[in-house]
Amino acid sequence: MASRRPDDHLPRPVRRPDRPPHHRPDRPPHHRPDPRTERDRSRRVLSQNFLADPAALRRIVHAARTGPGDLVLEFGAGPGALTRALSAAGCRVLAYEVDPELAAALAAADLPRVLVRPDDFLAAPAPPEPFAVVGNIPWALTARVVDWCLAAPRLRSATLLTQLEYARKRTGDFDRWSRLTILTWPRYRWRLAGRVSRSAFRPVPAVDAGILRLDRRSAPLLPAGELPRYARLVQCGFTGVGGSLHASLRRRYPPGRVDAAFRAARLDRSTPVGRVWPEQWLALHRLLR
Repeated sequence: MASRRPDDHLPRPVRRPDRPPHHRPDRPPHHRPDPRTERDRSRRVLSQNFLADPAALRRIVHAARTGPGDLVLEFGAGPGALTRALSAAGCRVLAYEVDPELAAALAAADLPRVLVRPDDFLAAPAPPEPFAVVGNIPWALTARVVDWCLAAPRLRSATLLTQLEYARKRTGDFDRWSRLTILTWPRYRWRLAGRVSRSAFRPVPAVDAGILRLDRRSAPLLPAGELPRYARLVQCGFTGVGGSLHASLRRRYPPGRVDAAFRAARLDRSTPVGRVWPEQWLALHRLLR
């Protein structure tokens, strides 16, 4: 007699004939609506994270060193937390906010000395009088905001809340210096004025923030006539041709003068270009001009 399997006593599932799909031609296919609004998508693309920590707001206003009567342009005003802090400090504030609903709500608050502009900050003309820029800027636009600030003839300073890595990179905090910082060093001072935890933002971003401070020098470190020559030196050094700064410069300048300049600036020939401090770049410029 054939042996029985352990599950022979269980009922077998009934196989049903295949059924054609239930078709209702009178009903269109159902599409689930996208719950995200255009504002939601815009905020995600622009990395808009609003500052919600009062202590962090006070630190930014303190780092900005602005006071009564100072003209301040704020980029990305959002709900107006920083706008209110700047207004309370006595500043005259031009608050730019492209979101029409946020701009309307901020304008309705009728803050003292605050003019809300529902426009694109990057398309705005720079004021003809001395001014400062302060802002918790959309991180995706950091480079463009910095370029706008550097191009503004009457800018006194910019205090920007950026990704911490960007702020550290631009200020030499990694013991490395970027080409943009070196190029602009004769006219601008870059420094890291503080750090802000990601927990201070809503929504919470993936990384911490840095307070980047950019100051126009009252007296440039080089005469205006020497700036183009200095820029050519920096551009040549950052090409990477030859594998080192020393090798790159020897392709453009007399090798003996480059060797002597490196000795005078106390630079080793193998020093990577990013490890050369701004003061050493100025020394190289003076020795190679």
